[in-house]
Amino acid sequence: MMFDYYTTLVFLHVTSAVFAIGPLFIIIPIINRIRNEVEVNEKIYLSIIRVIIRIVMHAGHLLVTTGVLLILFGPWPWHTSWVVMTVVVMGITAVFLASGFSKVLREFGEPHANKQYILKRLTFTTWIYIGLMLLLLWLMVQKPSFW
Repeated sequence: MMFDYYTTLVFLHVTSAVFAIGPLFIIIPIINRIRNEVEVNEKIYLSIIRVIIRIVMHAGHLLVTTGVLLILFGPWPWHTSWVVMTVVVMGITAVFLASGFSKVLREFGEPHANKQYILKRLTFTTWIYIGLMLLLLWLMVQKPSFW
């Protein structure tokens, strides 16, 4: 019976990882569209980006929750090197998501904002976050031994 719970947790964990990474790839084409849009359409695209970031954030919450449960009920102890490194990278990712996207999106609404510079930063922030999420994915799948 426990195997069924564990399998369900693995499924939820993998699904939440997909939703924590996948929607970010939609942001890049949206940014490219914003570069050439009038202000009215810009606001629509920025709203879509905010929704995408919310989806990623909530998927991240589920990812962390299922990850903790998998460690509690699984065969790996907390002091395993890949678990420790995952927690460290996850902390960096959480801080980055909380500060990186919100700051950039807030600046977009300011008068006299340099739209092209902000869009460049938003693109850079998106790729950095995708990179961090892929690093987390690698740690969880490969489970490397660092010590």
